[in-house]
Amino acid sequence: MVKIGIIGATGYVGAELLRLLLSHPKVEVAALSSVSFVGQEISNVYKNFLNKTDLICESADEVVKKCDVIFTALPHGLSEDIAKKAIDNKKICIDMGADFRLSSEDEYEEWYGKKFTQPALHSKSVYGLPELNKEKIKQCSLIANPGCFPTTIELGLMPLLKNSLIKLDNIICDSKSGTTGAGRGLTINTHFPEENETFAPYKVGAHRHTPEIEETLSTMANDKVNVTFTPHLLPINRGILSTIYCSPKNKVNLEEIHKLYLDFYKDEPFVNILPLGEIASIKNVRLTNDCFISLHLNHRQDQIIVVSTIDNMIKGAAGQAIQNMNIILGFNETDGLNLIAPAF
Repeated sequence: MVKIGIIGATGYVGAELLRLLLSHPKVEVAALSSVSFVGQEISNVYKNFLNKTDLICESADEVVKKCDVIFTALPHGLSEDIAKKAIDNKKICIDMGADFRLSSEDEYEEWYGKKFTQPALHSKSVYGLPELNKEKIKQCSLIANPGCFPTTIELGLMPLLKNSLIKLDNIICDSKSGTTGAGRGLTINTHFPEENETFAPYKVGAHRHTPEIEETLSTMANDKVNVTFTPHLLPINRGILSTIYCSPKNKVNLEEIHKLYLDFYKDEPFVNILPLGEIASIKNVRLTNDCFISLHLNHRQDQIIVVSTIDNMIKGAAGQAIQNMNIILGFNETDGLNLIAPAF
């Protein structure tokens, strides 16, 4: 059994990783780390693990020492040095944070306020969107797991961009997320009385996922892509839905676009293209590693509308990380991820 370690195990993403990995048929979770809960059993922090695991939170160095694959579920700026130790010791590192998502140090500093601490390491990392970079992921030991908002948008647009069907300077991404996307730490925006029975955008025009979205979409298009990205906070725990508006270069036929998407994703186990006339919904991806996509035209038939939805904690974080691990280790891509959404 491959030994797995999670650094940052008591955050929401770390806990979701542990929940999924405990049921994975080919790995053993061997060590956990948490700065806030060193020496405590994980079941003292999350009671859902009571009698499921007796793992105790320890130091990050111990996790690196004991494990073959290390997941770093940490805020930005904290993963690079840990990744360096892992790679130096011939381990696999899958970073759930933002430290390796951007190729430009200048952009990273502009959006995250920090410089790279291990600049040489960035040339060794691969952006871990499996549907885009599967062959590169197979050969890599350092993965930058994508952000949750970017995952919905990138999967929603990839067939159009790869086939050069839309204009690149007028893409609008209107996204909504459950509150788990903000992490476990309490903020005023996620405090129950502030979030319940309301709905509003946040970080309008200045969200940190913007450069990641633009860089990845530009890679897909082989040209510079600019987006207007506006995230919103929904009064639900989990799920993301992105409604994406884009202008076609020529007159479009929705049936042809639909067939293009079906063909493009036919070998991807987690991307589901809905029949025309149906609309993607958070309900149908909740607690799964699936992405559901529906395709639409506006009433003038001069704008393509793509609706893309995922569970932000699974396909947007922990599940996609496990998918990347499966690819690297040569497992079936769906191992540990054969999850079905609740019917209600």
